[in-house]
Amino acid sequence: MEASLRRPLVAVAVALLCCRCGVLSFPDPREREALIELETSMQVGGQVVLTDAEKRLDAVLLKMKQRELMKEEFPPAMHFFKARPLIEASPIFTLLQKMPKGAALHVHDLSMGGVDWLVKNVTYRPNCYMCVTDKSSLRFTFSSQWPKTLPHCSVWSLLEQLRAKTVNVTELDNSIMGNLTVFTDDDPERVYPSQDAIWGDFEQAFQALWGLVTYAPVFREYYYRGLQEFYSDNVMYLELRALLPELYELDGSTHDRVWTLKTYQDVTRQFKDEHPDFFGARMIFSVHRGVNTSTMTEVVERAMKLQRDFPEIMAGFDMVGREDSGKPLWYFREVLSLPAEGDEPLPFFFHAGETDQEGTDVDQNMLDALLLNTSRIGHGFALTRHPVAKLLSRKRGVAIEVCPISNQVTMLVKDLRNHPAAALMSEGHPLVISSDDPAMFGSSGLSYDFYQAFVGLGGLKANLGTLKELAMNSIRFSSLTLKQQQDALALWQKRWEKFVSENAP
Repeated sequence: MEASLRRPLVAVAVALLCCRCGVLSFPDPREREALIELETSMQVGGQVVLTDAEKRLDAVLLKMKQRELMKEEFPPAMHFFKARPLIEASPIFTLLQKMPKGAALHVHDLSMGGVDWLVKNVTYRPNCYMCVTDKSSLRFTFSSQWPKTLPHCSVWSLLEQLRAKTVNVTELDNSIMGNLTVFTDDDPERVYPSQDAIWGDFEQAFQALWGLVTYAPVFREYYYRGLQEFYSDNVMYLELRALLPELYELDGSTHDRVWTLKTYQDVTRQFKDEHPDFFGARMIFSVHRGVNTSTMTEVVERAMKLQRDFPEIMAGFDMVGREDSGKPLWYFREVLSLPAEGDEPLPFFFHAGETDQEGTDVDQNMLDALLLNTSRIGHGFALTRHPVAKLLSRKRGVAIEVCPISNQVTMLVKDLRNHPAAALMSEGHPLVISSDDPAMFGSSGLSYDFYQAFVGLGGLKANLGTLKELAMNSIRFSSLTLKQQQDALALWQKRWEKFVSENAP
């Protein structure tokens, strides 16, 4: 809420409470209503004025949510792997799939699209080889000749030959698919008893994906299909954390990061041409936070040059990987100060606060991200434990990129009703909803995370105004220029009005 709008309500509430101080009498219902109204006005969407059609749709949503809360199995209170079929059966989820959600601002490039296509299409292509590591994970490569054996990996098998002599090919394909995600049909609490366990499998799955997705012909198709997946889920714009890998060809030759970035640019333009109501995508060049200072210096300098040479597609820079086991932001403070010292624009979009290890060096990442002038904070799960960082992010308008399913799967929170972002939503803190690594979690697009945020984090208080503001936030807090944001919001508004008119009774 704008400060100018909130101030009169706050003044009234304070005056009412002060008048009652020390008075032992039956509470005035008018005072109670005023305080409830104040709290409601402060939440995300609390100042959104709904049209008559929006009010009718909001009433429908409220009834849906009341019925959802009465069910014995409440999806936000369950692990997502168990809750997914219940979510998919929910009429709220069906409605959210139709809703124009604006932008997805926290998605990783190599886990943005479903793995079914990779297994059923890509691994069936000629010259696809697979080996098994000593950790029982898989590695893939495409090669015109038999590849050299990797360290800690079995001899390569040509998948075409392996399938020809396999009795149950479906079982083999399912096994491959299981290696490309952390999703499991078994009890997830038993399969992943700790954060170390889930992160270990997550990193192995990512490495298994690597050889398939970084094959140049596949890379173009995978990115296009990823855009299609989000577009089909009514997302009109994306900002991807992109490692910009060196892509390889069948003969073993490789392309540099500039070539990869140009590929992103070309495919994005093609997709926009073919889908005029899609607004585009930009890349946040990322590096693993486990690198040393020398490598980080090289990467930051490269990022500055890419930002200068490709302003259309480059949004900025970030560090990725498990925060608890990586180096804290403060460790790289001198390197990360290079853009400011050289007067080179390089916006930061730092992952920070994706931890429950209170009081550690890593736990200070959110404050350090703000000191380094980050544009947004990825995850920010620990923000409510840091009042100074919370105050600064609110004052500066630095949005928190909330990824509910990711935080639950990586065991930061069990019941999403207890997610710290529930308090941030109640306070109207600047935030956006995103899906992080949907392919890894057996999710897709943005609707699953919107469901968890709307039903779990928001509870009965969250209404259509909440959804509307979250969608608009995703454009307002994007890296787009002010003019581009205005154009995107105008395009979104048309889609929103159509959505309301088609679904309001």
